[in-house]
Amino acid sequence: MQIRTKYFGQVTYEAGDVLHFQNGLFGFEQEKQFLLLPFADGGGTLLCFQSVATPELAFVAMNPFSLKPDYAPLLQKAELESLGVEKSQDLSFYALCVVRSPVSESTVNLKCPVAVNEDTGAALQTILEDGDYEMRHRLSEFRSGEASPC
Repeated sequence: MQIRTKYFGQVTYEAGDVLHFQNGLFGFEQEKQFLLLPFADGGGTLLCFQSVATPELAFVAMNPFSLKPDYAPLLQKAELESLGVEKSQDLSFYALCVVRSPVSESTVNLKCPVAVNEDTGAALQTILEDGDYEMRHRLSEFRSGEASPC
């Protein structure tokens, strides 16, 4: 199958590549299917959630562990069940980014990560109840003066 994307032009994908969000993303509840696409120069830590239904809708995301290696998101039991796993460590996590100029002013949302079951493609965005995570961590908090991938 082919899709027109916001950042990558035309992309070919398989049905198994689609992530399924039962409740959509916060503020975009009608959007249920996304592709997770890596940016070429992102070193595997900078990615994009591209809507399958709406070509112009895409969210920049990062691997939160690349910023904060001790990041420890814990989902509620009902969330784990909906994703078909027993523990949070069985999932992949992504943090949505707001890109600004200069890049050091960009923010990452560690409070509301996207959790993905890589085996089934089930995904959800959650609000973490535990941990000292904020919705707007500046990238400059994690990399003092270094260039950031976001």
